[in-house]
Amino acid sequence: MSTISSQAYPSRPSGFENRYKLYMDESGDHVYRKTSETAHRFFGLLGCWFRNTDYVHFHQALEELKARHLPHHPDEPVVLHREDVLNARKAFKVLRDEQKRRQFDDELLRVIEEADFRMVMVVIDKQALYVAYGNVAAHPYHLGMGFLLQRYASYLNHIHRIGDVMAEARGGKEDRLLAESYTRVYDHGVWRTREKAFQTALSSCQLKLKQKSVNIAGLQLADLLSHPTKQCVLRHYDLIDQKPSTFAQRLMDIVESKFNHHLYDARVEVYGFVVYPRK
Repeated sequence: MSTISSQAYPSRPSGFENRYKLYMDESGDHVYRKTSETAHRFFGLLGCWFRNTDYVHFHQALEELKARHLPHHPDEPVVLHREDVLNARKAFKVLRDEQKRRQFDDELLRVIEEADFRMVMVVIDKQALYVAYGNVAAHPYHLGMGFLLQRYASYLNHIHRIGDVMAEARGGKEDRLLAESYTRVYDHGVWRTREKAFQTALSSCQLKLKQKSVNIAGLQLADLLSHPTKQCVLRHYDLIDQKPSTFAQRLMDIVESKFNHHLYDARVEVYGFVVYPRK
């Protein structure tokens, strides 16, 4: 494993206020299946990144939102999980009341809207990939990680900053595959981007993995965004015709401006979202 890190390039500002962190979450599964079902055909990997100081504000706003609307104790913090929120399960049972649900949704959307972050969604069409490459098709984690880190590192290199990457720990094989995908990109580069571009931008040669229960705001945001953002990208390419729920549409209207974009002409396609194989 490489021991090179961005610390080898001391000219980059490295104080707390100048560092960035990308938080990742996935939508769909990474297994190749002989099915055209949307849930299994498309694997999505979403990353959203914050400057540290902006992240502190977001974390505080999210915790205050939870304290206002949900059963709350510092020793047992409530962790936002999309499926639990949507289905009003566990700590979110209070959202079965229509008025409380409306208030919670409105305030959650406001917190996300006011947060300062960028995001990238990578969608891997496993069916098309398998048709094209058969049993030698690359693992969706490898592809998704490559595209995501390529855009994150490009942003950091452009603004002359460094950052690291965190994903939710799921345990076992998934953690190992995700960590290996990260290290593979860090050590060897990907496509036309050489390894030095990643090693100068990323502050660690290892992916950080944290359990959801640790209550990390960035991972909770990625969890909330990963599925609706993947669906939004698929609709953009006419790969699905399923209409979003009212809340999902409101969410996407708010975060549309958060997509990473070309720094000069503001193009989002390819910079803020990718579908591979390319459509």
